[in-house]
Amino acid sequence: MKTLIVNALVVNENKIQQSDVLIVDGHIQRIGNDLQHVAADRIIDAQGLHLMPGIIDDQVHFREPGLTYKANIYTEAKAAVAGGVTSFMEMPNTVPNTLTQSLLTDKYNIANETSLANYSFFMGASNDNYDEVMRTNPSEVCGIKIFMGSSTGNMLVDAPEVLEKIFANAPCIIATHCEDEPTVKQRMEFYKEKYGENVPYNIHALIRNEEACLTSSSFAVSLAQKHNTRLHILHISTGDEVFLFQPGERINGQILLADNQPKLITSEACVHHLWFDAEDYHRLGNKIKCNPAIKAPHHKEAILQAVLDNRIDVIATDHAPHTIEEKAQPYWQSPSGLPLVQHTLNVMLELSKQGKISLERAIEKMTHSVADCFGVKDRGYIREGYWADLILVDLNAETKVTQDKIYSKCGWSPFEGTDFHSKVTHTFVSGHLVYENGNFDESVKGKRLLFNR
Repeated sequence: MKTLIVNALVVNENKIQQSDVLIVDGHIQRIGNDLQHVAADRIIDAQGLHLMPGIIDDQVHFREPGLTYKANIYTEAKAAVAGGVTSFMEMPNTVPNTLTQSLLTDKYNIANETSLANYSFFMGASNDNYDEVMRTNPSEVCGIKIFMGSSTGNMLVDAPEVLEKIFANAPCIIATHCEDEPTVKQRMEFYKEKYGENVPYNIHALIRNEEACLTSSSFAVSLAQKHNTRLHILHISTGDEVFLFQPGERINGQILLADNQPKLITSEACVHHLWFDAEDYHRLGNKIKCNPAIKAPHHKEAILQAVLDNRIDVIATDHAPHTIEEKAQPYWQSPSGLPLVQHTLNVMLELSKQGKISLERAIEKMTHSVADCFGVKDRGYIREGYWADLILVDLNAETKVTQDKIYSKCGWSPFEGTDFHSKVTHTFVSGHLVYENGNFDESVKGKRLLFNR
């Protein structure tokens, strides 16, 4: 199967230039300005459209197995490709928690049968599964997830001796959720006694506050420095934390520090911490309740600046759907998490249109830098020989977020009513045109991500 894309404005490796791209058997075979006369089975004239590498989302919760009334791998991967996300890395706090290699294999088997996007799954750590964690294959699994803060089931890792052992011996990258559990519990008890059920609109930001995040992130960084660990801290939500990280640059498939040494401690920002702030609790309430919490406006600005300064390396979603009925419960009962994966690219393109980040930098942080950070094999760039994970985007069209066009199983979005000034028109996953102007071709499924480790 040959597909030829002509006249596209290619956004790749910090440049925008018009080019043609030839896809053969799932891979990018040729890139150039003289391919219009090449014979192909399908020709797409991309005049006026931007061609970008497919987004790699390094943090999603697709809820399968165990919580499939909220979401499953099929529905959330479908939402992902509709929004230009061609690959995802999914978290282990499903039911049962992904704490054994057997349970990890089960999730890969489900994705192999149902996922329209490429996929990888984190191996979960607990206080008592060290041997299982050490069996993780670094070339076939995206990483090890440690919740250094509360989570589903048995996934809080708070035993110091276990943390020391995992950080000292982990076979691949460790990704952490950093919120200090004692701080959160103490503040929760304080505010329950103070307010009861009649809580202020921004109570979540007061409970899961800056101190909780900085205390835990600092501890994770100290462990990584002690053991020379490859550490990736997820969803940075405060300006206080950004100073834990040094600026890095992408060079030859690595993220390097100023002295050309590998950047061993990297971090992630999520779109909701760049788009919303604590003032939005007034109108959205529990719909934007998430962990770590969305906080005061100055944190949003500090996180964005850290992205621009290369202190924060990648941008993701932490897509975590719940039913609208669950979110409508009173604050203390409403679960944390929100669905985001379908509109993550729209958010960043909107920030670009507002002049807050360049188009090239936004795409770099969602594609190239994720591939380099995790060592994803042959993806994340528009390069000859790489898998054709590609998206076409119309920057002169609109995406109005309405319930009837939401593909996540939960059926709602915190962006409902928003008019984004961009539209994903085509999504290629491993060379297969899976999404085109609202239509899906589900005849080919995504592939398992592999890693250069």
